[in-house]
Amino acid sequence: MQFDEFYMQLALNEAWKYQGLTYPNPAVGAVMVENGKLLSIAAHQKAGTSHAEVLALIAAYETLSGEKIEFDPLNSEESHDFLLKLPPKFFASCTIYVTLEPCAHHGKTPSCASLLSRLKLQRVVIATCDPIKGHDGGMNLLQNVTFGILREKAEILLEPFKIWQKRAFVLFKLAQTSNGRIGGGYLSSKASLSHVHQLRERCDILFIGGNTVREDRPTLDCRFTEGNAPNVKIYSHTSDFDSEIPLFKVQDRKVEITDDLSFLDQPSFVLVEGGEGMLQSLQKKIDWLLIYQTPKLSTNALSYNIEMNLDFLHTERMGVDMMIWSKQVGY
Repeated sequence: MQFDEFYMQLALNEAWKYQGLTYPNPAVGAVMVENGKLLSIAAHQKAGTSHAEVLALIAAYETLSGEKIEFDPLNSEESHDFLLKLPPKFFASCTIYVTLEPCAHHGKTPSCASLLSRLKLQRVVIATCDPIKGHDGGMNLLQNVTFGILREKAEILLEPFKIWQKRAFVLFKLAQTSNGRIGGGYLSSKASLSHVHQLRERCDILFIGGNTVREDRPTLDCRFTEGNAPNVKIYSHTSDFDSEIPLFKVQDRKVEITDDLSFLDQPSFVLVEGGEGMLQSLQKKIDWLLIYQTPKLSTNALSYNIEMNLDFLHTERMGVDMMIWSKQVGY
């Protein structure tokens, strides 16, 4: 059991690297092990591409065989076909750890549960079940299943996916120095900025406060990832904005000025970027906060002057910064 928890934690850590980036799919991680030897660690990276189990199996094949595949492992159809043509019992002495029940349905990608059932691994260790009816039931296709390892941690990882099935998942992004200051230009490392731009690519709406638009005159594009800029909603009671502000000049994007929050009732992924006023206005609507904390002390006077108790869900390094996924508690 102790080894099961260790390997499942590796799978969870890998999945967190893609939290939000797999929208509208959940973040999922997988690990392959043979006789106590770690073969591979993988995670689902983008909707429509190979799931975590498939990427972990492909990487494990390369480790065991010493050969590199000649196709893109993110191509789910090709990856499934390749794995099913391997010699029988190729993975018979292997265990796979997955943070979410393997999918039973064939959608944009083939069924991972069906694949695993045909590969006949020694064990399949699963943290939690698929919450979507019609997608669940993968465990029923498998043998030698161990269920519930680090289930509570896996449920936290899965929370955004469960929320955006019903309404908007609202993620408030903020960047600050180690003494909590937020002014004075870029505060984040290039790695953090690139990660934010990845999230902008995936979100349905980038929501920003009117004062931030007027004062900072931002562009709010995805230039660090060379992706498509997100559609923007500006939260403001007035529409007196300078049309020369760069965000209005980005091609192929919609910009709406609104003081109506009813759009948050619709299933979606909403990324919020703003200052203290935006944080206070949306405090009851925010699901999670994503904090990029840079190792710097600043004399700048600006800060988030607000009372909030947070639960740190997951932390990791992002360049020189510390990235902290968190949620509000006791509100």
